[in-house]
Amino acid sequence: MQQLKTVWQSGRNNPENADSLDNISQWWANLNGKEISWVERLIPQIGGLSEIHWHPQRFDETFVIVNPEIREDTLYWYKRGSPVQRNNTVHKLELDNLQQQLYIYPQLESEMVICIGFPEAKYQTLELNNPEIALRGDNILLLWEADRELEIKISLSEENIAKLKELLA
Repeated sequence: MQQLKTVWQSGRNNPENADSLDNISQWWANLNGKEISWVERLIPQIGGLSEIHWHPQRFDETFVIVNPEIREDTLYWYKRGSPVQRNNTVHKLELDNLQQQLYIYPQLESEMVICIGFPEAKYQTLELNNPEIALRGDNILLLWEADRELEIKISLSEENIAKLKELLA
């Protein structure tokens, strides 16, 4: 069974630490060519990590990572389209195997943590103001606003049609 968290810390020479670095290195290398989110946060002096607010902020980044690798205590990578190799020397790495997020604790910025993960799905909300509505015989619900030239087709199961009728009753 896989652990929920894999932790590596610089300067520890036990076999588990080396195994942890191997596991984290494999995870990091497997990010090659994938879109990731890069989120940096200051660690609050009171409350520590539990007080960090991870909701999106202006300086958070999303990019495709290229050639990520770990050598000794340094992470290396490129951003797609950039010839500049970036790196970060760390004193601790913590991989959340469940959430598939890597927490990086930079050596030179001990008050900071960086979270690497996959971007969250972004939902788009459409607001229709009193749209026209129809239910076709093939269980397709149509909503449209002719003046905005906007139409939404929703395929519904029999269960969802029954639920919709119940909600509208």
